[in-house]
Amino acid sequence: MINGILNIYKEKGYTSHDVVARLRRIVGQKKIGHTGTLDPDAEGVLPVCLGKATKVCDLLTDRDKTYETVLLLGKITDTQDISGTVLEERETDGITPEMTEKCIQGFAGVYDQIPPMYSALKVNGRKLYELAREGRTVERKSRRVTIHRIQILDMKLPRVKMEVDCSKGTYIRTLCQDIGDRLGTGGCMEQLVRTRSGHFGIASARRLDEVQELAAAGKLGDILIPLDSVFEDLPEAVVSSREAQRAFNGNAVSEKGVRMQKKPEPGERCRIYDPDGHFIGIYQYDADKMRFELEKMFLDPEEIVSGRGN
Repeated sequence: MINGILNIYKEKGYTSHDVVARLRRIVGQKKIGHTGTLDPDAEGVLPVCLGKATKVCDLLTDRDKTYETVLLLGKITDTQDISGTVLEERETDGITPEMTEKCIQGFAGVYDQIPPMYSALKVNGRKLYELAREGRTVERKSRRVTIHRIQILDMKLPRVKMEVDCSKGTYIRTLCQDIGDRLGTGGCMEQLVRTRSGHFGIASARRLDEVQELAAAGKLGDILIPLDSVFEDLPEAVVSSREAQRAFNGNAVSEKGVRMQKKPEPGERCRIYDPDGHFIGIYQYDADKMRFELEKMFLDPEEIVSGRGN
């Protein structure tokens, strides 16, 4: 089985599910998952996890994101983006660049956002977009999101190109509509490119055709990112051969059997490896018991041969 992460550039016309389906055919395995839905009309960074790396899908989904988007003022659609049915058009002659920029910057920080009907969120077991396609609208609870930064890249009203750094769960379509509502002109999202998801950036993202070519040439490993790279901000620790056996079985390991560059702080998390460099999992240091407690295991039992990772 292939284990690791591929930084995919999702192109327009593909759903995130389409990307996973094609990768399953390319690499010949079913255990693949993506780390955050991108609409078919959107493009950009979509980290995809293979094999054991699917264990970190939720973690990667929770990371902050960066987007480049074009806001089109004066047009309101049922999907909050340009692909939807136009519900209303309004004049934009009364707004100025100064008014627009002040309004946009007013969204920086924490704000309560109501998820759009055309989204994959579920209400009573049904996805919202399924209900929307049936012509139904249901009440949605607002969710608190954080806009860390909004930078205006270009403004030629009624269009505004922006770069947005935001927390997980932020809908850029909804942000565009909310800005338009506050300006009184209405608005929708015209373009969207995700340029960053966690520490995965657009510069290293690979298109599916390129991945297919590399896989056919037996060079997929050249672009496969090890799953432990997700935890590169945590200190590295190596267990002794004796403690490795305990670790393989999911048990806590003694501080005496762990080698680190410096003594861990109480409650500190670290990534632990066996003496041969195999990534075992994430542990947390218990200062009172002078040992490391398992938080999440990444070494599968079938990989352990005679008590050692292969």
